[in-house]
Amino acid sequence: MAYFPDVRPLERTGGSVERALRDVFHLPAIGASVAEARRRVLARLTEWDIGSLVRDDAQLVVSELFTNAVRHTDSEKVDCELRVTGERLRLEVTDQGAGPARPRTRGTRGAEGGAAGTAGSEGENGRGLLLVSALAEAWGIRPGAGGRGHMVWAELGFDPAAP
Repeated sequence: MAYFPDVRPLERTGGSVERALRDVFHLPAIGASVAEARRRVLARLTEWDIGSLVRDDAQLVVSELFTNAVRHTDSEKVDCELRVTGERLRLEVTDQGAGPARPRTRGTRGAEGGAAGTAGSEGENGRGLLLVSALAEAWGIRPGAGGRGHMVWAELGFDPAAP
């Protein structure tokens, strides 16, 4: 796995440990990349000694965001960034595509507060962002670089001392 020059190790500042860790990876926009994204997130968070509950939640979140990027856009690749700062993990998934609409939740209000469509009780689709909303302390959507695609982010809080 590649290491990036802007990843800093744990540093001691003002008597407390400050975490400033970052990793970025890019995968083809195909179904098999969803499982690879989960594996990469798990490996990196394990390496960074992030607790198992947060690792599990982060894998679910990245799985949902990658799935949306693969299924609902015309992207060739999907980018993922992980960033730990203090007691927060930020996950960002960026597609290149020009899908039919901004990502949104089904059966509730989306991240921007707009009404979303409903998913049937037996439906397979439409609940990924509801799951993200339930697991994340905050999440949102913004246009991708150059105005193409979308970047969907989620932040998970955690206790650095938790196993």
